[in-house]
Amino acid sequence: MAATRTLSTAEERSDALVRAAVRVFAGAGFHATPTTAVAAEAGISTAYAFKLFPTKVDLFVAAVDACYDRIVDTLRGAVGPDVRGRAALDAMGSAYAALIADRTLLMLQVHALAATSEPRIRDAVRRGVARTVEVAQDLTGAPAQEIQDFLAVGQLCHLLTAIDAFALDDEWATTVTEGIEHLPTHP
Repeated sequence: MAATRTLSTAEERSDALVRAAVRVFAGAGFHATPTTAVAAEAGISTAYAFKLFPTKVDLFVAAVDACYDRIVDTLRGAVGPDVRGRAALDAMGSAYAALIADRTLLMLQVHALAATSEPRIRDAVRRGVARTVEVAQDLTGAPAQEIQDFLAVGQLCHLLTAIDAFALDDEWATTVTEGIEHLPTHP
């Protein structure tokens, strides 16, 4: 008796393609990554990839949206029901640090920022940042200045993690990493 082959649905293939897009675009960025590379990573034909996402911008925007979905879910999961203010921001910061430790979501965000000359990518990043701010406000009740500080430290952490500054003993690195102990050192 021949084995029955189960075909995945368009939704399953779309999800697989977006997951692959997050990984592949994180590696080489929007401009250097052909859709064919993403399709190959997902195990989907290029023609079908273009059926699901007619342009590379569509696929990249879906990857950026998925990235921010994970970030928002992580922030929401980090804060208990009775935690507010600074304690909530600290919990969210620690959870976010753990999330970007593998660098995939971190590098996708870096590449997305580099591609914001494309209006639809810029809009996707804006939506993601807006969602992050809304979650931080909702979960913490913190005033605007604390939310700004939270985002600013997050951006500093992006830079420091991307350049492996936490692994350095140089004076300049110690100066900028001191007090940000909840971020793991990248191996």
